[in-house]
Amino acid sequence: MIRHILTVSTGTLTSRALGFTRDALVAALLGAGPIADAFLVAFQFINVTRRSFTEGALNAALVPDYLRVRETEGAIAASAFAGRVLGSVSLILIGIALLLGLLMPLVISALAPGFIGQETLQLAVTDARLMMPYFAFVGPSIVMMGVLNAEHRFMLTAISPVLFNITMITVLIVLLVWRHDPLFSATVIAGAVGVAGCLQMLILVQRRPWRDGVATPIRISFDPQIRGFFRKGIPGMIANAGPQFLIVGGAIIASRSPAAVSWLYFANRLIELPLGMVGVAMGTVLVPEMTRAIRSGDKPALMQAESRGLELATGLVLPATLGLFILSQPIIRVLFEHGAFTAADTAATAQALSILALGLPAHVLVKVLSPAFFAREDTRTPLVATILGVIVAVICGLVFGHVYGASGVAASISLGAWFCAAVLGWRGAATFGFSIDAVARRRLPRIAACAAAMGAMLFLAESFVAPVTANAGFAAEITILGGLVAAGVSFYGLLLDLFGVVSWGEAIGNLRDSGLRE
Repeated sequence: MIRHILTVSTGTLTSRALGFTRDALVAALLGAGPIADAFLVAFQFINVTRRSFTEGALNAALVPDYLRVRETEGAIAASAFAGRVLGSVSLILIGIALLLGLLMPLVISALAPGFIGQETLQLAVTDARLMMPYFAFVGPSIVMMGVLNAEHRFMLTAISPVLFNITMITVLIVLLVWRHDPLFSATVIAGAVGVAGCLQMLILVQRRPWRDGVATPIRISFDPQIRGFFRKGIPGMIANAGPQFLIVGGAIIASRSPAAVSWLYFANRLIELPLGMVGVAMGTVLVPEMTRAIRSGDKPALMQAESRGLELATGLVLPATLGLFILSQPIIRVLFEHGAFTAADTAATAQALSILALGLPAHVLVKVLSPAFFAREDTRTPLVATILGVIVAVICGLVFGHVYGASGVAASISLGAWFCAAVLGWRGAATFGFSIDAVARRRLPRIAACAAAMGAMLFLAESFVAPVTANAGFAAEITILGGLVAAGVSFYGLLLDLFGVVSWGEAIGNLRDSGLRE
C-alpha cells in the first residue's frame, strides 16, 4: 500500500510543482487586480469541478461498486458496469457544460457577489465560458482512471495531470515573451484551459483502458445499478471537494475586497502541495484497500491500512504545516513577487498563507477519515460534514472578513476545515470506531515530537537569515530558501530515524523488493 501511495504522491508532487510554475507565471502576467480576480474566480470554479471528480473523489463512488460487481458477478460484468458509467457520465457532463455556459452570469454572480455592477463580472463570465470545455472532458477521463485504480494500476492517475500544467506553462511563457496586455492574456489563458483538458483526455484515449477489458462496452444507461451509483457518487464527489468548497466560500466573501481573491488563491496554492501529496494519495489508495478489507472481514488488514495511512499523513502534514507557517514570507516572495505582483501583494498573501496553514492538518485528516466511510458505501456522512464545515466557514468569514479582510477569511477557512474533521471523527468513533495498532500508537507521538523540533530549528534559522534575505537578489533568495527547506527536511528525517519511527535503509529496501515482486 505504501508503494502505491508513494507512486500517486510522486505524480501529484510533479503536477503541483508544475502548478506552482504555472501560477507564478500567472501572477507575473496578471498581477493581483481586477483582471486577475476575474480569471481566478473562473479558474476556481473549474478547479472545484475537476477536484469533485479527481483527488480520490470518484474512487469513493466508483471503486466500491466496481469491486462489488466484480466479486459477485465477475470481471465481465464489472467491465460492463464501468462502461455504462463512462458513457452516462460523459453525456451528463456535456449537457451540464452547455447549461452552465448559458447560465454563467448567474453562476459568477453567486460565486463573486462583489463583482456585480462592475466590469470584473463580465470578464469572469467570458473566462469561465472559455474554460467550460474542460468540464466536459474531465469526467470521462477520471472514470477511466478510477477503474484502473480499482485494478491497482495507479501510474496513469499519477502522471495524467502533468500534461495539463505543461500545456498551460507553454502558453504563459509565449504570452510573457510577446508581452501581451493582461486582458488579452487572461482570455488566451482561459481558452488554453479547455485545450489542456482535451489533450489530457487524448492521453487516456491513446492508453485505451477498454482495450484491457476494464471499461467495455461503452454505453449510455440509467438502469437501477447506474442510478444507485449516482445516488452514492454525487454526495461522495461533493464531500471530497470539501477544501475547494471552503476556498470558494472564502472567495465569495473576499470578492468584495480588491485583490483579496488573488491573495487567497495564491496562498491556497501552497496548501495544495502537501494536501495533494497526502490527501489525494490517501483517497486514491485507501478506498480500494479498505473496501477489500471490509468486504472480506479482514480486521487486521483494515487496522493495517488505517494505521499506516494515519502515520504517513501525520508524518508529512505536521512538518509541512510548520514549514509553511514559518517560511510563508520568503516562499511567497520567491515564487510570486515578479512582474505585476508587488511587495504589498507578497505581504498580504504570506499572512493569508500562514493562517491557512493552521487548517492544513484538518484538511488532511478529512482525507484520511473519509475513506473509512466511503469504503462502507456511506457517502452521506462526509457530505453532511462538508456542508457543515462550509457553513461554519461562511458565517465566520462574514464576521472576520469584515474586520480583518483576507486574513479573516483565511482564518474562517481553517476553522471550517477543523469543524468538518471534528464531525467526521465524532461520527466515525460513534458508528464503527477507528482502530490503530500498537506500532502506530508508539510512532505517532514521536512523529509529533520530531516535527516540533524541526519547527523550532527552522524558526531559529529563518530568524538568523532574515536580515540577509531582506536585501538579497532573487538568486540569493532562492538559494537561501532552498537551503532552509533542505536543512529542515534533512533534520526531520534524521530525527525520525533516531527516534525509531522509520529506518530509511529498510524502507528503501522494502520498496525495491516490492517493485521487483510486481
